[in-house]
Amino acid sequence: MQTIRITAPPSGTGSGAGQDTGRAAERDTEDSKDGRDDTVQGRHRDLLPLFAGAAVAVGAVGAMLALVDLESPLRGPFTLFFLLAAPGAAIAAALRALAPWGRAVASVAGAVAVNLLVAQGMLALHMWSVRGGIVAVTALSALTLVAAVARRQRHRAAKRWTA
Repeated sequence: MQTIRITAPPSGTGSGAGQDTGRAAERDTEDSKDGRDDTVQGRHRDLLPLFAGAAVAVGAVGAMLALVDLESPLRGPFTLFFLLAAPGAAIAAALRALAPWGRAVASVAGAVAVNLLVAQGMLALHMWSVRGGIVAVTALSALTLVAAVARRQRHRAAKRWTA
């Protein structure tokens, strides 16, 4: 527990100048009971897994609504979210060395590029379908993510052997 005492600065005029008037404000700040940081930054850090889980759920619902072809007003926005988030997350995982803002810009641009290339390739081959596009984007995203994770595991194993 930390106690901070704040006293009013003495005024140069009037009675009681330079005296402590006894009106000190006391504020107790303490860490939460489980020992975690209770600052604003700590609370935002605790919310990141929640937002990531919500994003995965929205993307999965969007992909399923598009694959099953259910009529829903949420199918369009959720599918669009999936088509941007899946390749974007895979590319961001592969670009761990970049700064956060640079990684975000590169992953969004890469996600748009993946979607455009899949659509262009399917149109050129006269094989366009919504389900096929979702499956192709999912497959490319999964391959990118697996390659990034495999590279990271290989790098960790090499560090372990040399240490």
